[in-house]
Amino acid sequence: MDNTPNLNLPYIMAAQAQKHVTHNDAIRALDAIVQLAVLDRNLTAAPATPGDGDRHIVGSGATGAWLGRDGQIAAFQDGAWVFHAAQDGWLAWVADEDQLYVWSGTAWQPVSDSDLQNVAMLGINATADATNRLAVSSPAALFNHEGAGHQIKINKNASGDTASVLFETNFSGRAEFGTTGDDDWHVKVSPDGTSWSEVLIADRNTGRISFPGGGVRAQLAADKTWYVNAATGNDGNDGETSGTAFDTIGKAVATVIATDLGGYHATIDVAAGTYTESLNLLPLIAGTCTITGDTVTPSNVSWGNVGSSDIITCTGQPEQWTVEGFKFTGNRIALEASGGHILFNDVEFATSFIHMRANFGGTIRALGNYAISASANEHMRAANNGAILMWGLTVTLTGTPAFSAAFAKAENRSFIRANQSMVYSGAATGKRYDVIDLAGINTGGGGASYFPGDVAGTVASGGQYV
Repeated sequence: MDNTPNLNLPYIMAAQAQKHVTHNDAIRALDAIVQLAVLDRNLTAAPATPGDGDRHIVGSGATGAWLGRDGQIAAFQDGAWVFHAAQDGWLAWVADEDQLYVWSGTAWQPVSDSDLQNVAMLGINATADATNRLAVSSPAALFNHEGAGHQIKINKNASGDTASVLFETNFSGRAEFGTTGDDDWHVKVSPDGTSWSEVLIADRNTGRISFPGGGVRAQLAADKTWYVNAATGNDGNDGETSGTAFDTIGKAVATVIATDLGGYHATIDVAAGTYTESLNLLPLIAGTCTITGDTVTPSNVSWGNVGSSDIITCTGQPEQWTVEGFKFTGNRIALEASGGHILFNDVEFATSFIHMRANFGGTIRALGNYAISASANEHMRAANNGAILMWGLTVTLTGTPAFSAAFAKAENRSFIRANQSMVYSGAATGKRYDVIDLAGINTGGGGASYFPGDVAGTVASGGQYV
């Protein structure tokens, strides 16, 4: 064998003359192909003034001194071109491209294409697997800019998929944010990696933020209706559709009170049925609410009190609550405005104590026609600077209800206005009115027989009836 098997370097033979020639040829070859770095790989003709030691990968279709040397390494040494045919796996750095190439046996291929593109898995100080195809074990990871900004992109296939960042403790999830299950932005946390609680949701259409876990009030972006159904509802539902209705009116009222209405109107739509609840209508944030049953046939939605509590008590806010379409039953007050304000219409009063009372500066105002079907102490009482207001309405009495104290009573600087445009259809028994302690009732000149009853009204202690 006259040459080495890999680099084809010449051996010095036994008893060979001029051994230095053979030795120098081998040194030249080593100088040409070891730590191979060429100037370029696309020239098809030798440069006119090459420098000693210059190396090139001969381009395809070479001519002149390079004719027939396509793909070989051309090295200019001692004033002449020497050629070396690459073997499989040889590497060459191409200076004008700043790119490493490898000889595949038929062509020079960029190392990045063959080794780093479309790799199935990559583990950096870690073991990648079929799910975590990129695995990195490191104190930190840096994604730096290249002269301007920098983005990290997480792309999912469809809206119902998940694109998120998951934080784990000992490979068990504890917090996650991203578009999880839809295209809204979610933040959620978990104590064990199994049960999760939503902390925040940013609506993709409006940009509004809701806080399902509480702590910060959700804000409406439009009018909204919550639903109640005693037969099919559940207070564990969200109440936002008839199919996911609440079981109780109280749950719906609490939900509205806990919401920033943002200047919009809320409606609580109560399905036909029987409800036994005593509620306090607290102030609302930046909006109004109507609790509505059946305004055509209020008796389809019966609402009674619990124990000795009144059905509806309203405290400390302007006219934000309207109640309509209910038949009020039970042994207490149906509507109690104690420092607060209640609007109502299309209801039926069937409670046995007082139908409505405005107390301690509270106000009750009738917006539409209503009915009375049961006896009581009073139909309406205004006390302690309270006010009851109605005009231009029809009140329908059925069954000749009896009022043991008075149909209308005003006391202690309170006021009832029910002017003569009111129409009372039907009859009642008992005192028509009672005005005492600097209170007043204004019927607009309706006269002594204006209110229903069969006993004359009375005025005492500075009261006024006009």
